Formats: sequence, structure tokens, C-alpha cells
Amino acid sequence: MKHHPVNSGNKGQRRPESKTQQDHHNAKAEKTRQQKALQKDQQKKPRNKTERAGPRRQLNPSTLMAPLPAVLVSCRGMHPEGKTKGLKPENNLITIAWAGIVCSDPPMLSIAIRPSRYSYQLIKSSGAFVVNLVDKPLLESTDFCGVQSGRDVDKFEACQLTAVPSAGLEDVPAVAESPLSLSCRLNQICKLGSHDLFIGEIVAVEAKETLFDNHDRLCLEKARLIGFAHGQYYEMGQIAGFFGFSVASDNVLKRRMTDIRQKNKRRPD
Repeated sequence: MKHHPVNSGNKGQRRPESKTQQDHHNAKAEKTRQQKALQKDQQKKPRNKTERAGPRRQLNPSTLMAPLPAVLVSCRGMHPEGKTKGLKPENNLITIAWAGIVCSDPPMLSIAIRPSRYSYQLIKSSGAFVVNLVDKPLLESTDFCGVQSGRDVDKFEACQLTAVPSAGLEDVPAVAESPLSLSCRLNQICKLGSHDLFIGEIVAVEAKETLFDNHDRLCLEKARLIGFAHGQYYEMGQIAGFFGFSVASDNVLKRRMTDIRQKNKRRPD
């Protein structure tokens, strides 16, 4: 007697996938899609062609890096030549244009100071300082503090500026009139030449309430900060773009640039 195989009717058909298998395949497909999208972004080129370069002229080596932030650094410390003859700490202000961020983790910045400047010894003795950003109402005082020495004048009093306790530091004051202040603890001093580089770790940041929108987002463009270039001060103008706009998708670029144009229109003259 012959036995014939039973025909189940499912010959050549795959079993339905379990939910776990489906999730695995979906995750794999999504990862592949993201990798292809990343490769596509990396292969993108700027949409607008850069204008053809014209003739160039070589100059002598100099400090022509621009623009730079104009900042007002507040400090407090002991100075052997101070008005109090080193008997107690003194507050002072120094204007700095050679300042910048040098590290993100931990957050750190740098300021370059000549050893002959009065604030040099104050910061060195206290191990702390506050970098106060400058807007247009604070500009004249900032310029004054850059051409006068703390050996001769109390700059807080002369400029009628308000020294307030700084966030994250015990003794060094911040400038209440500044739109944003960064409290720093001195990490190291690098001797370079005409200037020494003070590296500070940012331990706290404070900003004026008026710089926040209804969603508690910091809108630093509202501050209309001051920059410095080749001996002159400049007020920051309109927003020109955003980080990554050269490779952004068409939808993201359109949405973000529309938002930027609206912000520029709301900007007071």
C-alpha cells in the first residue's frame, strides 16, 4: 500500500512573521534608511556657488582676525600696587577683545591679558573672573574701561555700573547691566609673549529675563551684541543663516529661513 504525502495547501508559502520578527525587520529597515540619508547629506554641496575670488594682497603678520567679541571682564583680587595697598581685595573691570570659547566639555573660554595690566594680578590672585557680554547701552562704559587703568580710577563708580554677586562664584562680581555673564574659575595661564592666555572653566551663566521668549528659549539675537574689528566697534546685524543650513533638507531650510526672516523684521532699528 502506497502512502501519499498529505497536501497541506501551503506549499511554497512563508509562515507569517511574529511580532518580534516584524519589529526587528522594521528597525533594520529604519537604520538602513537613516544611513542612506546620512550618506546623501554628506554628499551634498552648497546650493549657491561662491563668487569667484578676485586678486589678493599679502600683508605683514598681524592680529587681523575679525570680528571678535568685545567683552567686559569683572574681577576682584589683591594687588600689591592697589589703592588699598594689598590690605583687602578690590573690584575692577577690564575690556577684552581677544576672547573666545576653547572647549565644550567641560565648557571653557579664554581671555588674553598683558602682564602689565592691573587686572592681571587681580585675576591671578583670586583664581576667578566673570566675562560680561556687551550691548549698545553698555558700549561707552566698555570703551572707557579699556583706556583707563584700575590703578587710577574705580571703574564701577566712574561708569555708574552695578556690581552684583555672580552665579557660581563667591567673591567676584558680575555687571548687572550686561545682557549675559559667564562666571569662570581660572584653570591655567599660558605664557605666550606680549599677552598671557587665561583659560577659565565656565561654572555658571546668567542672562537677562528680557532675552527669553514665551517658551523660555534664550533669544540672544535680542541682545544686539557688540563686536570689535580693526579698532572699531560693530553692533551685530541681521541673522544670515543657521548652523548646518548648507546641507539642510528643503523643508527644514524653508521653515528655518522663514522664521529667520520674521525675526529680522521684528528687529528694531
